[in-house]
Amino acid sequence: MNERLKGLYKTIILEHNKEPFFFKKNEEATYVLKAYNQICGDRFELYFEVKNGVIEDLTFHGFGCAISKASTSVLVKNLKGKDFVKALLSCRQFLSVTNDEEANGENLGEELEAFSAAKEFPGRLKCATLAWDEMIKFLEEKK
Repeated sequence: MNERLKGLYKTIILEHNKEPFFFKKNEEATYVLKAYNQICGDRFELYFEVKNGVIEDLTFHGFGCAISKASTSVLVKNLKGKDFVKALLSCRQFLSVTNDEEANGENLGEELEAFSAAKEFPGRLKCATLAWDEMIKFLEEKK
């Protein structure tokens, strides 16, 4: 892993772990997705509304390692306000980056790019993809 990517990975994870975006419960949300990693115990809930096919009021809460918390924070930040098609595309792009596939020439931004380093740590890959996997299941079911 190159030094730039290593630094980016460390910086993004530390920032999002310390101050995650939209980290709060919303018990009254229409949709609540549960993301749970049986191997390490990471557990997050994604709370949101859908209006006219657009994801709104997206928040999350729970606990887990710095990687899973940071990754979920990045997911929430990136999907809030997107329609299902764009959200699904973003999720698939994130997974393609973490799985060492080409991102179809898309500029994913530094936050998503930072998680490409997760592939260097196979035991942590599930931590990075946990919430993204659950969101993909939801979006594919609803489209």
